[in-house]
Amino acid sequence: MDKFEMLHYVDHTQLKAVATWNDIQILCDEAMEYMTASVCIPPCYVKRIHDTYGDKINICTVIGFPLGYSSTKAKEEECRQALADGCNEFDMVVNISDVKNGDFDKVEEEIVTLKRTIGGKTLKVIIETCYLTEEEKIALCKAVTNAGADYIKTSTGFGTGGATLEDVKLFKKYIGPNIKIKAAGGVKSLEDLENFIKEGCDRIGTSSAVKLVKGEEAKGY
Repeated sequence: MDKFEMLHYVDHTQLKAVATWNDIQILCDEAMEYMTASVCIPPCYVKRIHDTYGDKINICTVIGFPLGYSSTKAKEEECRQALADGCNEFDMVVNISDVKNGDFDKVEEEIVTLKRTIGGKTLKVIIETCYLTEEEKIALCKAVTNAGADYIKTSTGFGTGGATLEDVKLFKKYIGPNIKIKAAGGVKSLEDLENFIKEGCDRIGTSSAVKLVKGEEAKGY
């Protein structure tokens, strides 16, 4: 696959706590120039991007990020605000405490609630694989499928580890036929990009992709 074609799979990402409006503008300008799938940015920038770029940018934001343990009501309100501000895609973090307690019904109910809140918009569910056992990953594949989300996503990029091909292969085995896969965290080379796409990922979350195709050093998410 041509390296520029791979950018069509990329959620071009800037989620640093210190991200400035100038950083966000650079991200958006690159996203338009290289036709990335979306920009993935903090909720506080959704409205400003929408007001500045309109429908030229597909806006993705994060919900309950990066730890996931805020209440469902808080996540629901984050979704409502981002939706009103012009967001199209929502990457939510599951409550990992619920996962560790074995409360997969609660996890599923939360996903259902947020999907209902955003209606026809895209919901990606971040399960943060670096903290999970294989059994927990399998249970979450089933919860994400049962809840009717659009994607299962490996990682926030802020945990102790990121996406692995092994986890993507596991997802493919246990998710339902209508669930897509997003790999995120630690995608630092063109080879990484190509391998995750070949393994079946429909989206890649990274801040590095544009730099990589331009031959620059990759840093960050």
